Amino acid sequence: MHVLLLKEPREGGSGPDPYIKELASRGHKATLIPVLSFTFVSLNTLSDKLFQPEQHGGLIFTSPRAVEAVRMCLEDDERREQWNNDIKDKWNAKSIYVVGKATAALVENLGLVPLGEDTGTADVLSRLILEREDTNILPLFFPCGSIKREVLPTALRENGVPLDTLMVYQTAQHPDLEKNLKNHFTEQALSTHRVFQPALLSSAHRESSSAWKL
Repeated sequence: MHVLLLKEPREGGSGPDPYIKELASRGHKATLIPVLSFTFVSLNTLSDKLFQPEQHGGLIFTSPRAVEAVRMCLEDDERREQWNNDIKDKWNAKSIYVVGKATAALVENLGLVPLGEDTGTADVLSRLILEREDTNILPLFFPCGSIKREVLPTALRENGVPLDTLMVYQTAQHPDLEKNLKNHFTEQALSTHRVFQPALLSSAHRESSSAWKL
């Protein structure tokens, strides 16, 4: 069986994608076509906030891309040294909340200690935060993307937990999606499709409606 994966490649690009690896172990061939592209924004503002941890009660990361934005703010040698010598310890004195093991691993690479990696969803993470935090804390800093779900911000605000959000990346359809889909369906006769990020399936469907049926 040949499986088509519509999802982001493995973060960092090191080693095979875990889904491709798992499918191969079960005798299936898989092809991955990226659906999204990302543009990082507001990095100067993000850097200012990161280097003033006294202004916030903690950090929240719900995607690897948000962590990548932080990493980009630390590329300067002087900034990185300051982060390692002082700033990261000030953040680690607070709570660093994350969703998922992949995001947690990237947060650890920054020298931070994540909480909530087993929560799996923003909804579950919001419940963990509400269990741990009081309403009189400084705002939790939440770097996020342009199409973030509102579950977590809504839950925190409705329960009086202050939140400071900053959009640090914008998400759009991958510029080569249409071409890649057409090329793939021209070359392959697929019997099964495995689709991830289903919210974007309609976009992929529009781009390739003559080539497949859902």
